[in-house]
Amino acid sequence: MKRIVLISCVSKKLGYRTKAEALYVSPLFLMALAFARSLRPDKIFILSAKYGLVDLDQEIEPYEQTLNTMSGQEIKRWAEGVIKQMEGKVDCSQDEAIFLAGDKYRKHLLPNFRHAQVPLKNLRIGEQLGFLKRALADAK
Repeated sequence: MKRIVLISCVSKKLGYRTKAEALYVSPLFLMALAFARSLRPDKIFILSAKYGLVDLDQEIEPYEQTLNTMSGQEIKRWAEGVIKQMEGKVDCSQDEAIFLAGDKYRKHLLPNFRHAQVPLKNLRIGEQLGFLKRALADAK
C-alpha cells in the first residue's frame, strides 16, 4: 500500500508557466504542501480545476478556473477525468489517500478509495491554517 496526498489548487498563482509545486503561492497551499511533505508520502498530487491530476514537477500555465463556479454535473465530469488520470499512478483499492482539499474537490473522488483520510474536513480556511501550522510545528 502506498500513501498519496492530494492537495487542491488555489486561486493565487504566479503569472507564468512553471512547475505546479511553484505555481500556487497562497499561504494555505504552501502550508498544505509542507504538511504533505512532512507525512513522507510515496506521492503528492495537486487537484487542478483546469488540468485535473497534476504531478508536482509538471509544468503548467497559470489559469483562472475553479470548481467553485462549476455546476454539480461539471464537477462530476471533472472528477471522472481525474480518476482516469489516476490509472497506472494510484491504486484506489489499495493506496491510502490523504485529502488536503475542499469538499468540491474531493466529493466525487473520495468514494473511489478504500483507505482515505480528510484531516481538514469541516474546517474553515483560518482553522485549516491553524491546524497545518500546529501540525508542522509538531513535526519539527
